[in-house]
Amino acid sequence: MSKNFLFAGASSAIARQAAILLQRENHRVFGISTKPLPDGYDQSFLIERYSQGFFPVLDQPLDGLVYFPGTINLKPFSRLTPADFTRDYEINALGAAMLIQHYLTNLKKNEHASVVLISSVAASLGLPFHGSISMAKAALEGLTRALGAEFAPTIRVNCIAPSMVDTPLASKFVDTPEKREQLTKRNPMRKIGTPADIASMITFLLNDDSQWMTGQVLNVDGGMGALKN
Repeated sequence: MSKNFLFAGASSAIARQAAILLQRENHRVFGISTKPLPDGYDQSFLIERYSQGFFPVLDQPLDGLVYFPGTINLKPFSRLTPADFTRDYEINALGAAMLIQHYLTNLKKNEHASVVLISSVAASLGLPFHGSISMAKAALEGLTRALGAEFAPTIRVNCIAPSMVDTPLASKFVDTPEKREQLTKRNPMRKIGTPADIASMITFLLNDDSQWMTGQVLNVDGGMGALKN
């Protein structure tokens, strides 16, 4: 049976990979983005900001929703400004909350809907220069658990916490052989993540194979959050 999925931040490399996987199974994927969207989505919408809550109206019931927007704002704590904290919180956490609020009626039209949020290993692993992003992603993980409890048993809410993934958002951290080697050595699996690594977990959480999972934060990080390297 064909299902309807909504991706926010649909211009991201991970979102596009996840959409391809779902469309191969004849599902429909609608994309929302603040940036121009690539071809391939069943329907696309451009918006200005996620935290403003001005989202397109959809008449269709939604089987799943994924919130991809994120930031990698790494600075010494002494250099972080109120604007940094506010921007990171709005993009990573507040936008997710407002998106779910807006489409809650669409999700409730389905008996087994699934929401997937994207956190970071930095929310649970102390890393230098991650003060602002760690706060924002920790808020997102708190939202995951709160909504998982509130929406059960009809809507599942889970979260994926990756370590570094080779995407355009992270390009400045992997744009030289030296940087790539350093990041690879820090990871227990000696690997920088790929969009496919995260996309496959997203599709698992959206489909019925994960129907007994909710309120979970799943580390897909090469063991970085759990193992001493």
